[in-house]
Amino acid sequence: MKPEQTAVIELRDLELKTDIGTYGPQDTRPDVHILDLTLGIAVEQVLITQDGMAHVFDYDPLILEIDRLAGDGHYETQERLITRIAGACAAYPAIQHIEICLKKSPVRAGNGSLGVRLKLDEIATHALRPARHHPSD
Repeated sequence: MKPEQTAVIELRDLELKTDIGTYGPQDTRPDVHILDLTLGIAVEQVLITQDGMAHVFDYDPLILEIDRLAGDGHYETQERLITRIAGACAAYPAIQHIEICLKKSPVRAGNGSLGVRLKLDEIATHALRPARHHPSD
């Protein structure tokens, strides 16, 4: 039996500049939306024989895209932004599985947080990938 090997990139506590929800005058408005992201990648992109960006997953473009999506206008729900972030992650063939958690705080009277979490295995991540167009299409 082959020993299990896994590699993930973990992004934690990234404060997003975003506009989510609709609130009445008496409602508690969140001060912050925090993103946690776990991305499964190939072990070979972590256990590298030589140093260099050519051998690892470059997450900087993905973070820029997440920032763009977060600031892309008003969202009624956290779920819609999570869906768009999942699509952005799935667009990278190197990403094998995805876990996203988006939390807002406070929930009421200056305390608490409320989060929505999405976990996609390899099959679900692959299903989100944009279709490749072939010259014969």
